[in-house]
Amino acid sequence: MKKSTAKPPLVAASPAAAVVAVDAPSELDRELALARSGTMGLGDLMNRSQLLAQDGKADAAAELYEAWIAHTVSPLLHVACFNWGTLLGNLNRMPEAERAYQRALALSPGFHQARLNLGHQLERQGRPAEALAEWQKVADQPGVEEELLLHALNNMARLLETQRRYDEALACMVRSLEFKATQNDVIQHYVHLRQKMCAWPVYQPVGDVTLNRLLMGTSALAMLGESDDPALQLLAAQRFVNERLPRQQPEPFHKSGPRREGKIRIGYLSGDLHMHAVGLLSVELLELHDRERFEVYAFSWSRDDGSPLRARIRAAIDHYVPIGGLDDATAARVIAQHGIDVLVDLQGLTSGARPAIVGMRPAPIQVSYLGLPGTCALPGVDWILADRFVMPPELLPYMTEKPIYVPSCYQVSDRKREVGPTPKRADYGLPEDAFVFCSFNNTFKFTPALFKSWMRMLQQVPKSVLWLLADNEWALENLRREADAHGIARDRLILAPRVQPPEYLARFQLADLMLDTFPYNAGTTASDALWMGLPIVTYSGRSYISRMAGSLLTAVGLPDLVTFTLADYEKLAVQLGNNPLRVASYKRYLNEQGRQSKLFDVPQLVRDIEHEFERLALEHRAT
Repeated sequence: MKKSTAKPPLVAASPAAAVVAVDAPSELDRELALARSGTMGLGDLMNRSQLLAQDGKADAAAELYEAWIAHTVSPLLHVACFNWGTLLGNLNRMPEAERAYQRALALSPGFHQARLNLGHQLERQGRPAEALAEWQKVADQPGVEEELLLHALNNMARLLETQRRYDEALACMVRSLEFKATQNDVIQHYVHLRQKMCAWPVYQPVGDVTLNRLLMGTSALAMLGESDDPALQLLAAQRFVNERLPRQQPEPFHKSGPRREGKIRIGYLSGDLHMHAVGLLSVELLELHDRERFEVYAFSWSRDDGSPLRARIRAAIDHYVPIGGLDDATAARVIAQHGIDVLVDLQGLTSGARPAIVGMRPAPIQVSYLGLPGTCALPGVDWILADRFVMPPELLPYMTEKPIYVPSCYQVSDRKREVGPTPKRADYGLPEDAFVFCSFNNTFKFTPALFKSWMRMLQQVPKSVLWLLADNEWALENLRREADAHGIARDRLILAPRVQPPEYLARFQLADLMLDTFPYNAGTTASDALWMGLPIVTYSGRSYISRMAGSLLTAVGLPDLVTFTLADYEKLAVQLGNNPLRVASYKRYLNEQGRQSKLFDVPQLVRDIEHEFERLALEHRAT
């Protein structure tokens, strides 16, 4: 849910109010003197400070409020303190804003707008518990206005979810939707949170929220894991674009940029260039670009997590341009001013995305890659990197992007990933004599049909166990209940804790067979498993994302591990579980030939991508 700030309860004076020029310092001095006189009305104060702020003098506007508050006796003093706090907050003077809101509340304890904004200032200062406490006071207040109540509940839900306090976050969402069903922003978080918790059925009506409204409110990311229907995935993406992006697209920003000549400039747009799946996959691509022909830019709002991966990414980029502090329009202008030929959007519609930037078309060629493995339906993104397995002809009508086909697998990889020491099964509580099925995908990719299939596999493969990522306690309890319903002992579900990448990679060697998820296939995780010599059984469906692992297995030389129905997927996994010698042969193949396969020929894939980018860029330059 979007973080919001409570609106001031009063508006500035009407246009008929006196307007005083304040450009010259002497004028500002006179304004301050008038504010200190105690004779200026609140309406005049608001009007004058608004003019200052509009003129780019927000600091002066805040100073005017401070002077007025210090020298004026008024029954509306709490409103002035609120507006003062809003100005200070916008100036990132957070401790001062906090004090302004505290003063407003001291004057008027029932001033809920001030309490809501105080919560935001506390959160911005890294004090989430105090922020939640302030919002809880509003949520607990009898008779509070619905708008303010929803503001409190929705921000509590958002912050609690980021803290992985999923049960509390869900309770806030339920209460919010019971008050007002027509909140698509809340609905999409409600659906995705239930996916994370394996709270099935995911589409659980609440209040007046019907099944249809839950479906229509599902985010593009959540829909990838909920349905393999490419029409529904397209619908979810188009709904987001329709609700969040301007209807009227501006004149393409790239037309105002410099003439494009010399080396072709490739720009990568992302907030995930750190320890993240996108960063893990893309780092060697960035490193291997041919600097004789290309200049590599990153336009990024990624955090500096201090990881070695982050350092590699920064070193691999010729021009790193931070845009985290810029609004979308300014960021798009910056990209256009750098004369980028090809802009690669690594974010899509995933968390933290800034789709309005590509909507302004800062580059003539804009390509979707890695972030959202499916259509984003974004105006301005005309292309998507693909191969003919993940994007067959029958899928094209459901993709707003045109494919840029590469000859082998579309997914880039990193051959330099660090692997830790080989562990022992006992280190993870795995039985030495068991057949170990594993899935280290996040639990939001699990579906009831898939997990029931896994339980039937355990029933049919004696002494087998299922090794899962210890994601969150609510999902694990729900999965254990499902195991109970199938007569599977809970101790046959073994949990793998989250660990650092080297240890995470090393432990793949302890499993016998990876079970892919459907319809949201493994991406980075599948690449990691195959790199470490672990075979995968996958189920390929109708959508781009449900065909990812099938593409990887085909490129690595194991297309016989790709199935196309749930029944065949289950049948093959059971056959392999009961035939460890056959599994051993797959492992031997991967250990001997996997890393030399087309899947991990990263230099060739980079050349293939560059060939297509160069072709498109030169075609545009010639127009």
